[in-house]
Order: sequence, then C-alpha cells, then structure tokens
Amino acid sequence: MKSLSFSISIAIALMGCQSTNLQQSVAVDKNDGTSTNLLAEHTASPVDISQALLTDENIEVIHPVADVSLNLSDEAIVSDDVWQRIRTQLAFDIPQNRRVVVQRNWYAKHQSYLDRVAKRAEPYMHFIVEELEAANMPMEIALLPIVESAFDPFAYSHGRASGMWQFVPGTATRFGMKQNWWYDGRRDVVASTKGAIKYLQYLNKFFDGDWLLALAAYNSGEGRVRRAMRNNARKNIPTDFWSLDLPKETRAYVPKLLALADLVKRPNDFNVSFYPIENKSVISAVDIGSQIDLAKAAELAGMSLEELQHLNPGYNRWATDPKGPHYLVIPNNKVTAFKSRLSNLSDKERLAWQRYKIRRGDSLGKIANKFNTDIGVIKQVNNIRGTQIREGKHLLIPVAAKSLDAYTLSQEQRLAKKQNYRRGNEKITYTVKTGDNFWDISRAYKVNYRQLAKWNGMAPKDTLKPGQKLVIWRQAKIANVSDKPVEQAILRNITYKVRRGDSFARIADKFNVTIRDIERWNSLSRSKYLQPGQLLKLSVDVTNAI
Repeated sequence: MKSLSFSISIAIALMGCQSTNLQQSVAVDKNDGTSTNLLAEHTASPVDISQALLTDENIEVIHPVADVSLNLSDEAIVSDDVWQRIRTQLAFDIPQNRRVVVQRNWYAKHQSYLDRVAKRAEPYMHFIVEELEAANMPMEIALLPIVESAFDPFAYSHGRASGMWQFVPGTATRFGMKQNWWYDGRRDVVASTKGAIKYLQYLNKFFDGDWLLALAAYNSGEGRVRRAMRNNARKNIPTDFWSLDLPKETRAYVPKLLALADLVKRPNDFNVSFYPIENKSVISAVDIGSQIDLAKAAELAGMSLEELQHLNPGYNRWATDPKGPHYLVIPNNKVTAFKSRLSNLSDKERLAWQRYKIRRGDSLGKIANKFNTDIGVIKQVNNIRGTQIREGKHLLIPVAAKSLDAYTLSQEQRLAKKQNYRRGNEKITYTVKTGDNFWDISRAYKVNYRQLAKWNGMAPKDTLKPGQKLVIWRQAKIANVSDKPVEQAILRNITYKVRRGDSFARIADKFNVTIRDIERWNSLSRSKYLQPGQLLKLSVDVTNAI
C-alpha cells in the first residue's frame, strides 16, 4: 500500500484561499506530522509546484474525482453517532512519543481536513464497523482508510495502488479482489473492505499477533518488515515496530493511525470534532442477477448516474461486469423502489442493443473497440466459440444506453479528464509502438518520464501496450506579439529536504534551476556531497502553477 498525495482538484480549489501559505516551506518530514510534497518525488511541474505550495491531505495518492453529495438519510439530525461506537471499542496502547504526537498535532490543526474525510466516509463507515466487529478485528482499523486514501474509493497512487484501502494488483488478487476490463474490486468498497480484513488477519497471524507490525507490513509488505526484524535480531536489539529501520513512509504510517485513534478517543482534549455519522446502515449491496447498464440502474434507483457511479466505483465501464459481481450498492432509502422496478425489467431492457453487419477487415477485437465492450461479451451473446467471423453476417452488440461521456466516473472518462488537464501550452497525442517504454518516449519528447506516466494515470514501471494513446504536455516556445505582453516569472522561495540518492544535478533538473544557482542560494560547493535530511533553499518559477 502506498500512502497519500495531493488532490489536484482540491489543491487548485484551495489556491485562492491559501495564498498566504505561498511563502511557507514545503519540504517537511512525514515524521514531523506535516505534509511532504510531490517535489521530493518527481520532477517539479507547474502543477506539482502549485500543490507543493499548499498544505493538503496525504502523500502520493491522487484523488481524480470531486466529492459527490449523497442523500443517504431521510432524517435531518444524527441521533446516534457511529464515532461513539468506534470510540468505545478502541483498544490500542498509544504511546505519547514524538512520532505519534507530531502526527496528532497535524491532524488537530486541520479540522477542515477531518471534516472532509468524515463526509467521504459517511456512506461506508457503518458498513466497515459492522464488518470489523463480525471479524473480531481492532476497531482502530476503521480509521485506516483515512491514512490510506482519505476515504476516497477512486484514489490511486503511482505505486499502482488503488481504492479506499489502496491495494496493488497482486495483493488484491491474492485476497479475492477480481480485476478485469469491466471491473476492479480494489475500488469496490464491499469487496476491498472484506479483502483488507482478510489481509490484515493474515498479517497479524504472520507477526504472531503484533498489530503494529501487521500494520507496518500492510504499508510496505511483510517481507520488508521481516527483514528489518532479522537485521535487528542479528544486532541483538529489539524487534518491535518502534525499533525497526523501516522506510520513512512506513515509520510515519503507523503513528498516523495511532494519532487518529487518540483524537477519536479524546476529541475534547485536542479541541477537535468529528463530522457526525449516523450509527445505522445507509447503504445495501442489492443483488441484480445479471449485467445491467449503469444509466438504466440509476434511473431505476431514482438517482443521478454520477451518484450511482460514486457508490459503485468498482465498475470501470458503462455497465456492470457480465460475469459478476452481480450487485449494486444502493442507498437504503432507495432500495425498495429499486428492487420493485428491477423486478419488472425484462432481460432485453437491462442493456441497449445494436444489430451490426460484419464488414470486410472486421475482427472481434475491432468490433469490441468500436462499441466499447469486450470480445467475451460479443462471443457470449452471439454464441461464438472461436474467433472467426464472416463478412455479411450480423452480430447483436450490447451498447451503452447514453453517450459514453455521460458516464463521467467511468475509467475512460476519468482518464480523459486527467489527460486533458492542461499542463503546458502544447498537447501531443502519442500512439504506443511495440517496444516502447516511458523512459524512451520521455527522452524523445524531452519531458520527465515520471510526469509522463502521471499524466496518463499510470506508474513509471507499468507496461505500455501497442496502440495505446498517451498524452504528452510540453511548453512550446511562443513568439512575442506586440499586443500580447510577455508573462513575467513569479518566483517563490521553497525549502527542499535532500533525499537519499539526490545530487546537485538531479535537484537542479527537478526544479529547472542551475547547479550554480543552488550553490549561490545555499553557500555550497558542488564538490561537497549532499546529505539526506539537509535543507536547501530554492527559488522556483511558479508562473504556470498559479
């Protein structure tokens, strides 16, 4: 699991109201309880700089979808708060050491963040609490999605982790989360919550009942934690979590959870509050029997398509997976009407259909791409066993009931929105060829390979597929025009914390400055080695970030 990053949409939205923070240092230690920034991880683009100049939620996770307000209850007042139910079951010992205290102080100073996260959690928190109680799990685990994703089921990180519980593909498969063209169980709140409980139970057993070690392993893997324990054992020093030499991210990860638990347990002591969430079920997973168009399902439920997709983020496309899971998460106050209308729906009405005449040169793959479906569905509907099709014959194709851009939270629309987000004044669409990788493409177009992957919703190590479309953003040179004044640079002073492996050249490249500038600003010589943790003053042009 990767911990979190900045929400681009939130960062830009907050720009206007947090302009006074622009002069603040942005490179701070996770163990100090404040946000680290993307500048330390990637080449600094204008968007990265914008984000770095703001204090926002978590590190390295992207929030690609704006929050949606859902009408989950007919009652205006919360009479029984689920936070109290959680509070009475918190059992972890919380050491008041520096690593916990600094994290707690950060959360306590950011009430607006706690409110935002709790509102996101509102549809899911009661369900999670019930699942934890049924599995006899520590109630502190209910707070883990705050650390992982800020309770955003659409969140993803460039470590290839996705969903509210931030599973990478391999671990998700290992713990029962199906992933294919139609569906990704890592974003399905029901499937991923059950999977997270199974994984944490496994880790707890693996580490002989030590929950702190299990949580550390949830973040960085059981192998890494076990190696750290063995290293300590060889040196004859303690092997508890607090004594282990773990990645910086993991060293902060467990204290974050403990800090949140302390705040939930003693909110008055720290002058914080938690947005009230009704201590009752507000959503249900309703059996739908077979594949259905999400637009049709939204109509049956009396919801907007965006609202339905927001509660069912596991479905990648315009319809549910033809091979299941066959359920939709529906607000309880709409379940009765939804079930009634669904029962009166014929099989043919579940999807829209088109009769297609096979043309010369057609293949099942081409036809599937044309109609935004997959080959398996076409074969199943038309009883095709192999891959051969004949020109002139007709196929029955299931198609989306609405225009594809109406399914705003589908995988394609989320990607399109991300790719079209302006990051320069020149946009290039590149078609992947056999043998291509991010590094070679980035060199050819003189862009950073990490940024290139990020623009296209991928991780730098992800495999590219021939025919795949990538977006490349560049700053093209524009000739001066007499009636159009040249934009002046806007410089902001930031502080960058040196990381292991950094050099003068690498930092200069990240921030588009010269090594001589770094030497001058910091009274340093490039002949001296930079030390991890060393603070450097940098002056960065944020003209295109504001």
